[in-house]
Amino acid sequence: MASHRRKTALAWGFILIVVGVIILLANLGVTRWDVWEFIVKLWPLALVIWGAWKLYFGIKERKEEEKRE
Repeated sequence: MASHRRKTALAWGFILIVVGVIILLANLGVTRWDVWEFIVKLWPLALVIWGAWKLYFGIKERKEEEKRE
């Protein structure tokens, strides 16, 4: 259960960083259109990162389960 909480905390941390960067760019004078254009172009990167994250933790969990047995 603690592992699930840790993963959830990491996900929220990532979300907060992304939202913060968007707001920061808007405050620095980058127009909203430019920010959204940037996001539209790079949204597949979020899928790649999410997939790598799931793969990494899945392999890590499997190795921990094998050690317990």
